[in-house]
Amino acid sequence: MIYFEGIEMNVLLTGGAGFIGSHTAVLLQQQGFQVVILDNFSNSEVTVLEKMELITGKPFTSVSGDVREVNLLVTILENYKIDAVIHFAGLKSVAESALEPLQYYSNNVLGTISLLEAMNKAGVHSLVFSSSATVYGAPKYLPIDEDHPVGPTNPYGQGKLQAEQILADLSKSSKQWRIISLRYFNPSGAHETGLIGESPRGEPNNLMPVILKVAGRQLGVLKVFGADYETRDGTGIRDYIHIMDVAQAHLDALRNLSKSKGFEIFNLGTGQGFSVIEILKTFEKINDIQIPYEICTKRDGDVAACFSDSRKASVHLQWSPKRSLEEMCKSAWQFYKQDKING
Repeated sequence: MIYFEGIEMNVLLTGGAGFIGSHTAVLLQQQGFQVVILDNFSNSEVTVLEKMELITGKPFTSVSGDVREVNLLVTILENYKIDAVIHFAGLKSVAESALEPLQYYSNNVLGTISLLEAMNKAGVHSLVFSSSATVYGAPKYLPIDEDHPVGPTNPYGQGKLQAEQILADLSKSSKQWRIISLRYFNPSGAHETGLIGESPRGEPNNLMPVILKVAGRQLGVLKVFGADYETRDGTGIRDYIHIMDVAQAHLDALRNLSKSKGFEIFNLGTGQGFSVIEILKTFEKINDIQIPYEICTKRDGDVAACFSDSRKASVHLQWSPKRSLEEMCKSAWQFYKQDKING
């Protein structure tokens, strides 16, 4: 069944309790979708489900399990009469993937294969895939569009690209399949209620969680890796996009699956980049807090700038980012403070 206004659609979200999954689940439920969440809670907390229910005022159907369990997936797909799947489940640390490549390929590539096998058995052929701009590797030109050469430089990015290749091959094997892959740049921020947001386990790798830990005095100083890049202020530039704009893109992708043919790829970004110092200063200004930082040497593999060309998503999905860097910084800090009070 394809979703139209006023017609119910049952959607399975693998990894639906994670950072991007939880925000997408909330938005979908508010828009009338029937949401089923599968998560093994390896990088999320069960309590996030309660917070999601506080936002929507409705309970979520959730199943604890691993995306590599084919029989479990078939049971879920059949019992809940699932019409489409959004596949978030997977490990997502670039640094960790270099240390644990087998774990990453098992979760992210084999997990995708298991899901697809289960979908085929259950007769479900509509999928939105959670991918990443890491598949592009070092930019050959800017902004990066979907035709940019791919060349991931770490196992995490390699796994996402391998999964995409499997999806592309599968879509060619049967006209039943309708698959959209969304390549995220840098999702950031939190839900406007402050109830859900990004809360990585262990040492954070992304810039915003590190800023939050410095602001919350869990870390003493923000390390800025490199200040002599050929950029506006010498620090690295990346494309940050509000998490709720990313969630909206999944809603728009679901609504466009009926129009899609085979396998399609879309970038998700703002189309502009913000430097480390620009993000730092914006965070300080909007939240009235000082962030101590120190300049360190560049890290191997880092590039001066990386940002997207997302016009394809604008044209074909009727999607565009609405929220500002200020909103990312404000909502992220609000979530962090509430999370510490409640946790």
